[in-house]
Amino acid sequence: MVKMLYNYSQIWKISYPILIALLIQQLIGITDTAFLGRLGEIELGASAIAGVYYIMFFMLGYGFSIGAQIIIARRNGECAQEKIGPIVYQGMSFLFLCAIVFIILNLLYAPQIMHLILSSEKIYHSSLEYLNIRIFGFLFTFLLVMWRAFYVGIIDTKVITYNALVMLFANVILDYLLIFGKFGFPEMGIKGAALASVLSEALALLHFFLYTSYHINHSQFGFNHLQFWNPKILKEIWSLSSWTTLQSFISIAVWFFFFIAIEHLGERELAISNILRSISSFPYMIAAALAATANSLTGNLIGCGKSNQVMKTANAIIILGYVIGLSVESFMWAFPNLTMNIYTDDLSLIAESRNAFYVMLTLYITTLPAIVLFNVVSGSGNTRLSTFMELFSCAFYFLTIWLIVVRLKSDIAWGWGCEHIYNIILFISAYIYLKKFKWCCKPI
Repeated sequence: MVKMLYNYSQIWKISYPILIALLIQQLIGITDTAFLGRLGEIELGASAIAGVYYIMFFMLGYGFSIGAQIIIARRNGECAQEKIGPIVYQGMSFLFLCAIVFIILNLLYAPQIMHLILSSEKIYHSSLEYLNIRIFGFLFTFLLVMWRAFYVGIIDTKVITYNALVMLFANVILDYLLIFGKFGFPEMGIKGAALASVLSEALALLHFFLYTSYHINHSQFGFNHLQFWNPKILKEIWSLSSWTTLQSFISIAVWFFFFIAIEHLGERELAISNILRSISSFPYMIAAALAATANSLTGNLIGCGKSNQVMKTANAIIILGYVIGLSVESFMWAFPNLTMNIYTDDLSLIAESRNAFYVMLTLYITTLPAIVLFNVVSGSGNTRLSTFMELFSCAFYFLTIWLIVVRLKSDIAWGWGCEHIYNIILFISAYIYLKKFKWCCKPI
């Protein structure tokens, strides 16, 4: 049985493969943004809108996988690993069907939706060029998130790093070949970026299948009994995943609203926000990796009867996150031009981004404790309550964006600062629940 006493070293050992994987995925985003930034502001802005739109649907699949991950972690803590394989099979079957449905719906209705919400015809047409190819990535990403849920749930995270490396190298090479038409490949522009992402996700999925085939004991984890449809297990997953799916969709939907509001300020403001979105992912992914660790460790600790260690572990994760994250942000704060030069060589664009850039860096201070404690709530199995916390926080964030950006048309820096409202409310909600209520005995 795995020892369930987690110090800083053990937390880091679990977290760093997730962090490296997120870093690599961020490098994929940097590649796309950097290449498209050389094509022009229209392509840069369109990729931001279309990218967030795609992620909004992706988060439905991701949210479902989080519910499955919570169950996997609990079963791992209970030493009932043979029940994990069927959970993975049911999750993949359900998500593959969802992928087909989402592709059909977007082929039919995405043009009307994008035309309704966008004011720039140029960005509208470029966004559709990207989306018409990018949506086929659902077939691969929805299966990828289930494999990630499996490996995070059993606290074997190193393979996630290898998988992300496969995706990174594939995406960088394919971006270069397909966006600019190198070595005999067609010059596809923004469509090339979309196709490169889809193909790199397909290769990453193949890697997971091969790794699992050769490195995982199939009988230990119940993979030796292939069953792709079991309503009882699917109902068990859905009892948690329905809420994590909803909360994931809500969080990204409000983020999508933020970019739509910025787009109505102008094409240049949208280009600036796309750059800041990519930069902000660096500190955020540190918090996200640690939050995923908190989620998995919470389930494992409760499963093996050591729920009294959950809050001590969460506090250690937050302290570790500040040490790492603020070190990274200090470099960005000291060298803003160097950071933004990765994405654009337009000096005027960099100058106009400066105030919003500094505001964006302050978000990590409130983001880290908020999402770590939120993931502790979710990891305990109370996904229904965590969804209401998400709804409550997003409602205030939505209203703040509407007032600051849409109604008052304030400077873009004020728009980025609105996220502090979301973080603070989410933190307070999670903190009060974990301190005042009984949460450690919820059965899964």
